[in-house]
Amino acid sequence: MIKNITAKQLFAIKSIVVLSISVPLTILTYETIVLGKNQVVFLEDYPNFISFSILIYYSLILVFGFIWLVIQLKSITVLKTEKKKNELMHLQNQVNPHFFFNMLNNLYGVVGKDTAKAKSLILKLSELMRYSIYEGEKAEVSISEEINYLESFIELNKIRYHKQVDIQLDINIADHNYKLMPLMFITLLENAFKHGVDTKRDKAFVSIKLSDLNNVIYFEVKNNYEISDYNKPEGIGLKNLKRRLLLAYPKRHSLHITNKDSVFKATLQIKK
Repeated sequence: MIKNITAKQLFAIKSIVVLSISVPLTILTYETIVLGKNQVVFLEDYPNFISFSILIYYSLILVFGFIWLVIQLKSITVLKTEKKKNELMHLQNQVNPHFFFNMLNNLYGVVGKDTAKAKSLILKLSELMRYSIYEGEKAEVSISEEINYLESFIELNKIRYHKQVDIQLDINIADHNYKLMPLMFITLLENAFKHGVDTKRDKAFVSIKLSDLNNVIYFEVKNNYEISDYNKPEGIGLKNLKRRLLLAYPKRHSLHITNKDSVFKATLQIKK
């Protein structure tokens, strides 16, 4: 989209176009009709100052035309960048309601049964909300902050479940200051609990691995599930994540989700 042109600017552009076309047409008409020439060599036999003035005019048109084109291309690039930022922010803002809606539903079922557990859940939930609201709006956060967020989420789930759940967290990160888009891993981890642990009466497990190797961030989540709960459409959270990855890390990421022997495995790779 080219930025808006005022009426005065449009009139000036039209005048320059008309004048630029009129000059050679006038010379051509004069020399062929009035002077009766069969062939016309532009500016031949004209006074030097006229020839020089016309050449300067067209040179200036070329220079200013090139500058105008560069400005318009820069404006288009800026608009595309702003559009991308706005869409990313909109998608990031969608992560929070989706996540907390699910957690509040779980909290609702605990409040009337176990007051102490409900209080612990509320405290943990407030920590997660604080991070999502303040850090989630940033363009980038450190990977150590994302790790703390994942650990808080895991602790929250340990509190809310009555059953025994085998949760394994393996972190092997060399560069804890590496910056990445916030709320990057939570969707995959949340799905592991929501579509895995929630469906299993016993022997539920979640395995989480996060590492960096050869300038690539690896995040893997595995969980088992009940076969009867399998045939479900892709949720809004996963669609949101795929779009965010496409915008923030084009040609620098891969996301694979597999299902084998009642075990889901999600693997996310991001090139630094």
